[in-house]
Amino acid sequence: MLTLLYSPFNEYPNKARYMKNLFNFNFSHLKGDLMGGITAGIVALPLSLAFGVSSGLGPTAGLYGAILVSFFASFFGGTNTQISGPTAPMTAVSMVVVAGVIADTNGDLSKALPIILSVFLLAGLFQIVFGLIGFGKYIKYIPYPVVSGFMTAIGVIILATQIIPAVGYYPSEDAQFVNKFKPYAEEVILKKILEQEAKEGILVLEDLKITVEKAAEITPDQILLESKSLAKDNASGVIGSIRVLPLALQRINWLEFILAFSTIVIIYTFKKITKAIPSSLVALLVVTGVAVGFNLDYRTIESIPTGFPRPYFSLFTSFDFVAISPYLLSAFTLALLGSIDSLLTSVVADNMTKTKHNPKKELIGQGLGNSIAAFFGGIPGAGATIRTVVNINSGGKTRLSGMIAGLLLLIILLVLSPIASLIPAAVLAGILITVGIGVMDYKGLKAIPFMPHSEVFILITVLVLSAIWNLVFAVGIGLVLASLFFMKTISDLTATHSKIETLKPEIPWPDEATFPKSLREEVFIKHINGPLFFGSTSDFQQLINQIPATAFLIIIRMKRMEYMDQSGLFVMEETLLKLINQKKKILLVNIHKQPLYLLEKMDIIPDIIPRDQIFENYDECLIWVKANVKDVI
Repeated sequence: MLTLLYSPFNEYPNKARYMKNLFNFNFSHLKGDLMGGITAGIVALPLSLAFGVSSGLGPTAGLYGAILVSFFASFFGGTNTQISGPTAPMTAVSMVVVAGVIADTNGDLSKALPIILSVFLLAGLFQIVFGLIGFGKYIKYIPYPVVSGFMTAIGVIILATQIIPAVGYYPSEDAQFVNKFKPYAEEVILKKILEQEAKEGILVLEDLKITVEKAAEITPDQILLESKSLAKDNASGVIGSIRVLPLALQRINWLEFILAFSTIVIIYTFKKITKAIPSSLVALLVVTGVAVGFNLDYRTIESIPTGFPRPYFSLFTSFDFVAISPYLLSAFTLALLGSIDSLLTSVVADNMTKTKHNPKKELIGQGLGNSIAAFFGGIPGAGATIRTVVNINSGGKTRLSGMIAGLLLLIILLVLSPIASLIPAAVLAGILITVGIGVMDYKGLKAIPFMPHSEVFILITVLVLSAIWNLVFAVGIGLVLASLFFMKTISDLTATHSKIETLKPEIPWPDEATFPKSLREEVFIKHINGPLFFGSTSDFQQLINQIPATAFLIIIRMKRMEYMDQSGLFVMEETLLKLINQKKKILLVNIHKQPLYLLEKMDIIPDIIPRDQIFENYDECLIWVKANVKDVI
């Protein structure tokens, strides 16, 4: 199967050679790879637990994702020193997916989990497809304001959603807050009853007695459970977190706040002492040690099960396309974001190691890693810049380092999961707050006063929409806006530089200085500077209105027009026909390959403009003009 995946690129035409390239590991740098992998794995431990909690699936899902994505993305990938795993951007999008699916399944995680993991699996498959079609080369076309606004929004989302647990407040456990949603909970439950009756073909107005009987069977526990789900949903996301922040501050749990605050202080302080040891790991160990050692009454993270991750065969045996179809765009976004994140990290690794990554293999490796992680219940990940830099600085040089990082986390899972289950939830909230602060694009924010207004508008639009509405749609809107502004800019440039002018001494191109003065009334020259596309067609149409009656020969110089779209083609055809109807003769000079192809395919050449009126350069055209045009004025 793998041979088939790579064979379209002809990278390994010989099967034996392919297998050698795939499995022939370089053990000459084993010591450096061991140190790099172990160090990167240690850095990844607290982050993977924190990202798992942030995603909504718990620390176990984060740890599973770190183990499997790190190992398999390195095994199959195309960047020797890359360390992969859950990252802030991927977790932010995953959080949106998880929250959306859980809300759509009425808060039932057991029903939501198969759909969530199917979305993660599809994201991995999309990445594999990206690799096969060579998508990596198009990453560079994503505008920086879109990326900057998105990354800053990720930081805002993480900060906003982690402040609440950092002060020890959990809305769904606040009885007073939950009670506000009981009337809405009854409405939701009754609506479910009516929907079920509609599916069963029961006519409510005719059989109202059945509806009343079912409504009477609703228990207080059902109402409370639905109320907690509504309360949790109401307090989710940036807007929800802001909404309940005053209530959280009124009911602050000082112990939880101190644990979170201590974690943040240690992370930032220890970085100033040394960067040889990950500060987030030091904070986790110190604060957890104090909390356990003094037997403090704190809230722990969810229990992490001991043993190997168990596969979810139901992803294949009970695959339901209808159930996951509303989330296809989310899966595509995860794949796109993971690809961008990974390839940018690959570039960083290349610059540090003076090597060259293989983007096709990298995307396929990332896709396989995310697909396998989803199969075992892990959250998706991507190339992690900080972990990759740590790996390289610690001596990592080959794919073995990333695999070792994954194996180290697996050993921790198998041996230390009971101890890891004692970690305070506030510690992970503190770690995530520092991640949110660090992931923001301060470079882009500082440049706002000096950026073009259009780019500032794109950045702020993506930032605001991502933070308060929808990450997926915000990026799409950002790309559309960037495209529109780009087209407007190109149109303006074309309108500025593409002018119809008579040959006057102060305005000709340098090679037109020798044009016969006696023929300047009979000959009109049109310069096209830049592409002729739908944004610039109106300017080209003005050609007819600006030609004086004395000119019967028009030279259209196309040396600087390297591109023409369909709109430009049709406008040119229409304009040329009008000029010919006015008894004008037209010469086309220096047509580039792409416009020439379109003109010939549409039969504009030779049906409208004969080939003897086409010239490769201006000098040839000038010879023809001197030989065929006479001064008649």
